[in-house]
Amino acid sequence: MRASAESNGGGADDDAAQVMGDGRHARHVTLKDVAELAGVSVSTVSLVMNEKKDARIAVKTQERVNRAIRELHYRPNALAQNLVTGTSKFIGLLTDSIATTPFAGQIIHGAQDRAWKQGYVLLIVNTEGNEDIERQAIRMFLEYKVHGILYSTWYHHEITLPQSLKDMNTVLVNCYSDTENLISVVPDEFNGGRTAAKMLLEQGHRRVAFINTTVESPARTGRLAGYRRALAEQGIAEDPSLIVDAEPTQEGGRAVAEVIRASGATGVCCHNDRVAMGLYDALRNRGIMVPSDISVVGFDDQEVIAAHMLPPLSTVALPHYELGASGVDAVLAPPVHLDDHRVLIACPAVHRESISALD
Repeated sequence: MRASAESNGGGADDDAAQVMGDGRHARHVTLKDVAELAGVSVSTVSLVMNEKKDARIAVKTQERVNRAIRELHYRPNALAQNLVTGTSKFIGLLTDSIATTPFAGQIIHGAQDRAWKQGYVLLIVNTEGNEDIERQAIRMFLEYKVHGILYSTWYHHEITLPQSLKDMNTVLVNCYSDTENLISVVPDEFNGGRTAAKMLLEQGHRRVAFINTTVESPARTGRLAGYRRALAEQGIAEDPSLIVDAEPTQEGGRAVAEVIRASGATGVCCHNDRVAMGLYDALRNRGIMVPSDISVVGFDDQEVIAAHMLPPLSTVALPHYELGASGVDAVLAPPVHLDDHRVLIACPAVHRESISALD
């Protein structure tokens, strides 16, 4: 299929075969055919199709053009229009592995929904960290003249941006770069940690433990800072014995269970739901029950884990859907006056049955 532009009107010619009502292919329908049927110039058809408000085309003329478009079943060639306008109704989404990560895959869902509502189509490439695939994908996005690119990772961390994206309309999603002047749409880790602690504090708990990750990341520093703020707001002095590091896995939760038991904590904030799952198991093996003996809060809201634990786990949700949707918003209408060029997305509390109130 060939893409070309009308020389006398700046519109996009379409020489893809049009399909008739009975399924047979008709001859190619072009802007010139529409113009002849409507009795106007090709440039007038182009102006009507592109809804140029300042063109001052009479209403009756617009009606004739639109009627001719309907009668001829004309469909514009999107690629040809891209050549004329220099952009398209495509948004590229370049990811490392979120398409194969169940809960982080909601980033794609959110971006896709928001793009569609705004009249755009999402082009998705999952690279699995393969640099060759990444380079080819970026080249394809350039060829399709995408309106912008979302560059996303499955967990929140600092990235090194590919050189070819630095001069494009690029928004980082669930990641950031301190060396590039780019908008990043990221979880509000600080207030997420604060929310987790408040879920316990508001139920009367005063000895609240915090199981942090051993992995250096915004989640490690931000959530701990939020936990500390929540304690300070309640006038509770921090007890270093209540802050424990663990691998961010089920095994990590099991490994620190004895430390948590010995600390005298009545409630515990876990770095993620997998840690909470391991903690559940190890506490149960010691005859300590959730929530009657100790209350537990997770983080992430991995529904396949949190909602099906016994008892179901109260947690703080990572807002993956909202990250994707807000990323598209930032591509289409870049926000201004941001601190550190970051759009912070709230991490809401998800209340289930793993917290009991203290008198």
